[in-house]
Amino acid sequence: MSSPDGIDPSVPPSGTGCAECDTDGGWWFHLRRSAQCGHIGCCDDSPAKHATAHTRATGHPLIRSFEPGETWFYNYETSETYVSGPPLAPPESHPADQPTPGPAGRVPEDWAERLG
Repeated sequence: MSSPDGIDPSVPPSGTGCAECDTDGGWWFHLRRSAQCGHIGCCDDSPAKHATAHTRATGHPLIRSFEPGETWFYNYETSETYVSGPPLAPPESHPADQPTPGPAGRVPEDWAERLG
């Protein structure tokens, strides 16, 4: 079965949280997964916007939500959202018990104001 350019369904996610936020001790609102290399980054509503930074640095334009129950894809080059695409290597989302925003213990009490 052939996959669209920019999607490698065999690559697992890089972890259960934003790779850079985990390294830096940061926090995120929602998570996004590179459909090409599996990198997990935080969304543009998050303080650091690591998913977009990863796309700019690597040229990997397609992401998929890494939130439980969400299977949509997004193309940064065309600004198109796709309702579905090929299944990706598991896991398909962060653990259901991981809070949003996350991760537990690193989210400031005034997180909503910081994102507002």
